[in-house]
Amino acid sequence: MAHVVLLGDSIFDNGSYVPPGTQVIEQLRRRLGAGHEASLCAQDGSVLADMPAQVGRIATLRKERAPTHLVISCGGNDVLGLVGAMQTPAATVLEAAELLAAWQAGFRRDYRAMLDLVSACGIPYAVSTIYDGVPGLSPGLRGALALFNDVILREAVLRGIPVLDLRLICAMPGDYAASSPIEPSSEGGRKIAAGIAALVSEHQFPAARTVVFAGAA
Repeated sequence: MAHVVLLGDSIFDNGSYVPPGTQVIEQLRRRLGAGHEASLCAQDGSVLADMPAQVGRIATLRKERAPTHLVISCGGNDVLGLVGAMQTPAATVLEAAELLAAWQAGFRRDYRAMLDLVSACGIPYAVSTIYDGVPGLSPGLRGALALFNDVILREAVLRGIPVLDLRLICAMPGDYAASSPIEPSSEGGRKIAAGIAALVSEHQFPAARTVVFAGAA
């Protein structure tokens, strides 16, 4: 029987933005069904630097029922923290690209450190991309997000771990909460939970092979 643990930020910990019972973790529990379990270690507002504390909670979960899968959605708030700096004027397009490359390099360093930490747990795990369908998101910011998602995908391929592609899962305006458009709505949560359930049930985790999961019924 599976015990899925969700790590990361408000993409999974969206209870403050949706009606009770429709948050990602509750929808995932219903998707997994009787005999399976899902635990929420993700916390709204978390960045990559907060992941050691979340990973530390896994030891407590092991005493109750050992986790079989970890699913991570983290990094979006790190990028969100750069949005102000992205308003900085640049003399040329190349100068702007150099700034983005420097931020991407810092993100890669921190993301790799997070993956090293999770890998050390010895539990099969998957990562998620940062979604880019947020209503009102400018084309420029959507383009900048691609640089950070490239880091996530490259690191996943290098480690042979599966990917939940939230860019394709949460692609409609209704997938985002009315109270805060950067959070998943009840419908977005349904799609995310379905994607996680499909990943856990279909992926052959013993194989070091990257498969991208982009949605489920």
